Amino acid sequence: MMTSVTGTWRLVRAVSHDANGNELPAPYGGHAMGRVVLAADGRMMAVLCDGRRTIPDGGTRDYNSYCGNYTFEDGQLITRVDAASDAGRIGSDQVRDVRFEGELMILRPPPRAYGGLVEQRELYWEKIADI
Repeated sequence: MMTSVTGTWRLVRAVSHDANGNELPAPYGGHAMGRVVLAADGRMMAVLCDGRRTIPDGGTRDYNSYCGNYTFEDGQLITRVDAASDAGRIGSDQVRDVRFEGELMILRPPPRAYGGLVEQRELYWEKIADI
């Protein structure tokens, strides 16, 4: 079983639930694309987006990226953000609970409002390289 977060990871699944545990539409348009690089020196970057080739009329393409210095201990990944697509994240600590299921790393951010609805997301990552 894996216990190290160091490496390059590919997003393989993204799920979302409401406060009552009911499943919500998949984040990033149901065809999420993403990469996370967690270097051994404590530096990281993450990029996630809606990977659909076209977006339905009236829709928007979700996109999120940030980077910074991170620590990982006691099952939590904490990144002090120093650059981000959302300027409101710069200077903040992004906290993710981490667990492993076989070869997958699951990151769980705190519940957050997306489009007015509070969601609990879980992002499933597959390691594709040691760095």
